[in-house]
Amino acid sequence: MKIAILSPFYPYRGGIAQFSAMLYKALEKEHTVKAISFSRLYPDFLFPGKTQLVEEGDDAIQIPSVRKLDSIGLLSYSLTARTIKKIQPDVLIIPYWTSFFAPAYTYIASRLKKQTKIIALLHNAIPHEPRFFDKPLAKVFFKQCQKFVVMSEIVKRDLLAMRPDAQYCMEQHPVYDHFGRKSLPEKAKTQLGLDIHKKTLLFFGLIRDYKGLDLLIEALSMLDDSYQLLVAGEVYGSFDKYQTQIDNSPAKERILLFNHYMEDKEVPVLFSAADVLVLPYKSATQSGVIPVAYHFETPVVTTNVGGLKGTIESAGSGIVCESTAADLAQGIQTLFSIGKDTFVANIQKEKNNLTWEKFSQALVSFIQKQ
Repeated sequence: MKIAILSPFYPYRGGIAQFSAMLYKALEKEHTVKAISFSRLYPDFLFPGKTQLVEEGDDAIQIPSVRKLDSIGLLSYSLTARTIKKIQPDVLIIPYWTSFFAPAYTYIASRLKKQTKIIALLHNAIPHEPRFFDKPLAKVFFKQCQKFVVMSEIVKRDLLAMRPDAQYCMEQHPVYDHFGRKSLPEKAKTQLGLDIHKKTLLFFGLIRDYKGLDLLIEALSMLDDSYQLLVAGEVYGSFDKYQTQIDNSPAKERILLFNHYMEDKEVPVLFSAADVLVLPYKSATQSGVIPVAYHFETPVVTTNVGGLKGTIESAGSGIVCESTAADLAQGIQTLFSIGKDTFVANIQKEKNNLTWEKFSQALVSFIQKQ
């Protein structure tokens, strides 16, 4: 089968580019796959982080792609559609996570759908921080798609609320297994400057309001001196409110901060040092951080929002609590009172079912099904 994927790819960085690269590598083992990427993803004035691109020295997955689509360049929409049409793919897979790209995707899909099957792979049907125009734009794009892939119950519900007749399959997010091996915890903690004797909580990924870092900082102050917090990720917006909270926290000496985008080569030492990953989200659909934690066999404490509860409870990979500082603190204590080994054993079983090969095979079977 000839497959085209329209997505951010290298040199763009971030979760969507990473996911699409892993999917490309899995699919190309048995199919002809072409990657179509962006000449411009977000305009600089709309991007809240430092840079959208991989920086020198990062070990990001490099996928050969044709960079045609400018998200705000209307002429590029037609150029991209013509480029894909020349490839003559049987299938066009379009990862979708925000309505910002819906106009471009709608135009391209509408020009190709008569000769190419259009598959929307939904990371989100509605963004984490929704706006009034998200649903109308998504609905217009979804009308151009023949089939959909979702990875959580909440995204499935959002999809069906907008397109009740949607043909979909649901597959769990595969494990990100390209980061290399885990090192000894004591070695990793020493390398980062952490206390090797303390239980280490990890907050990992982009820092945005809905991810609840403020709740975790407050929760740490409710935990005794045997706990420490490692915060690793780039803030979208201002870090000032978090810095003020840290400065005023009685636990500030037990917080280690790496406030920048974490390159792939930095990830192993962070998860090797961590005893538990904490996702203190205030809202969510699913999390691309959990598949990283599973690779390193790191238990998870998460809040009961979006699809996180189902992911963690079905696997027995951690503790689910409510989105308050007190509940987070209690959930963290519960995990350690039960013992990490119980959760690690469950993760070892679960991650064997979450391979990219199984995901891609399920995707292809769904695409070919009439």
